[in-house]
Amino acid sequence: MSPPSSVSRTGEYAERGDYHRNPSTDWEFYPTYIAKLTAVRKYLSALPKDTRVLDAGCGEGVLVEEFRSRLAIVGADPNYSSEFVTTASLMKLPYPDGAFDRALCLDVLEHLTFPDQALALAELYRVVRPGGELLISVPNLAHLQSRIHFLLAGRLIHTASLAKHPGDRPIGEFLELAAHAGFTVIDRRGIFPTVPVLTRWIRKSPARLAWLHRLLTRVLPIPGWCFLNIVRFERP
Repeated sequence: MSPPSSVSRTGEYAERGDYHRNPSTDWEFYPTYIAKLTAVRKYLSALPKDTRVLDAGCGEGVLVEEFRSRLAIVGADPNYSSEFVTTASLMKLPYPDGAFDRALCLDVLEHLTFPDQALALAELYRVVRPGGELLISVPNLAHLQSRIHFLLAGRLIHTASLAKHPGDRPIGEFLELAAHAGFTVIDRRGIFPTVPVLTRWIRKSPARLAWLHRLLTRVLPIPGWCFLNIVRFERP
């Protein structure tokens, strides 16, 4: 997929380009990223035609471009601007109240500070209509391997450096934040239960062992054990 002709990039996109369009198969979380995209595409494909969707923190807007012919989908990101993506802060979205039937916020909240996470969820609650839905994906600081490491060494394993993920949290805290914003959980699933040793193998050979990643997710889909959680909320 080629980027739109007129694009403005800042932050990591200025440094790395449109890296989500063709992610490296050597990336240690490549199988997790592909599994997430598969789940989100299934969710979007099931929506009625012309459903109003916001992809908040969409980066290059890969899903916006993919689904714009069937859905009324728009993207917003603080570090990207194109024909399909508006430059905007998640803490101050440029849309009226109840403007969307659905909102996505995929692998975004962990990049925000703790105070900004609450502000972003409040904004998402504001722009989703009553009865609408929010779909998020977030890494889980308290995944299985991290819990075992805590028992042995007294600390959890961060999902990335604090410079990249300043808002790293256990999934339970993200659920509490969303509830405080007013959302209620409809559905929750986990991707990549981090079984020790097997997790290390997968991260070293992500493409070759993608089958093992899929198998673990299928046989041990316990969200609290998984590196990534996908949660569907309703805005009452």
